[in-house]
Amino acid sequence: MTPRERADRSLASSFERYLQDKGKGRGGDGGNYRRNAARELERFAEWAAGDGGDDDWTGIVSAEVDREPTFDDLDERVFREYARYLAGDRGLKQNTVQTYYRYISAWCGWCVNEGYLEAHFAQRASAMAPLPEDDGRKPGDQQAWTSEQRHAITRYVDERAREAIEAYTTMPADVDSLDEQRAHYAALKATRDRALAFVLAYTAVRVGELLRDPNDPRRRGVRWEDLSLDDGSMDVYRKKQQWDAASLPDPVISPLRSYRKLMDPPTERWPVFPSFDQRTLAELVQDELSDRGERLETIAERREKYARDLLLVLDEDVRPPSITTDGARTVLERLSENAEIDVDHPKHDYLAPHGGRRGMGEVLVRAFGYTVAARYLDNSEEMVRERYSHIEAGELGDVATEALDEVDSMDR
Repeated sequence: MTPRERADRSLASSFERYLQDKGKGRGGDGGNYRRNAARELERFAEWAAGDGGDDDWTGIVSAEVDREPTFDDLDERVFREYARYLAGDRGLKQNTVQTYYRYISAWCGWCVNEGYLEAHFAQRASAMAPLPEDDGRKPGDQQAWTSEQRHAITRYVDERAREAIEAYTTMPADVDSLDEQRAHYAALKATRDRALAFVLAYTAVRVGELLRDPNDPRRRGVRWEDLSLDDGSMDVYRKKQQWDAASLPDPVISPLRSYRKLMDPPTERWPVFPSFDQRTLAELVQDELSDRGERLETIAERREKYARDLLLVLDEDVRPPSITTDGARTVLERLSENAEIDVDHPKHDYLAPHGGRRGMGEVLVRAFGYTVAARYLDNSEEMVRERYSHIEAGELGDVATEALDEVDSMDR
């Protein structure tokens, strides 16, 4: 984009294209991030035009010039002034100021990639200097599934799994083999998703303890041999670098039993949550069967008889890798969108895996106190008190209110 073109482009001319790139669904029209980013971009445009600042603020364009701000008007000094505006005496918390500025900074970076701007002015140290210091609270770590969200996601995956199982198990005897396989695969995927959502929602196990971490060979994802459904327990490799038993509460037992029955893993060493990625499984089949001495032509012929490679690896006991922690986020993002669950959060517009653990922490602290919650969460009581200090603050507020009411009644 030439300097002349930048001088003629209004800031708002880029908004819709940016929001489509960041949005969810067909055409990029959905998603909480898009909605929140649109709000902040509109705020920035109004401020730049002189409509959002103090009474004496005239915008980034001289008051003597009658035109809207363009990209040619933007530099690091503009973003420094906007950071100062956000951080001013407007009643915003430190994290909120940081979050609002990140929306504008992300747009600025996109503008550089698209040729609207020559440099990422918003990320320069001088531009960010007026922002308040990080107070230690990380918005991405603060998401906690509410009871409504937990019920919404588990209800959705349960209904979806039941429908898929019924569609598969009620097929007529003379159905085409590939059609039957497709229905089987759909049921396996739906029951895997259900089991994963229930485990994340109710066990409070860290996602890194449950699934594979490509950067840590010790974290290969839980296998069926690690589960004891009769005892309601699961062996996981904890954050403290040792194996330990985690609880499997009643709500997760039935989804896991149903899923295991449908999958019928060839051995106990199979991952509970295998990857369903087609490219990963295709490469696995090629490599494993080649190592077993089969010719490439024979492997290709065998693959053509299966609707999905997952069904072939089940029949041949070609053990797939566990889904990764990033893969779990992708699954939950898909499920959250399909279930139309509203998630208003600055970093994740879907139910992130850690939110299930934190949501269960909220439930346990409120119901049984910090000591029991710490044992279930595999954390120190001190850490749990710090993470959930807002609960104690609220309870103390209730105590104070009750005390004031009692004193007031005695004074009457």
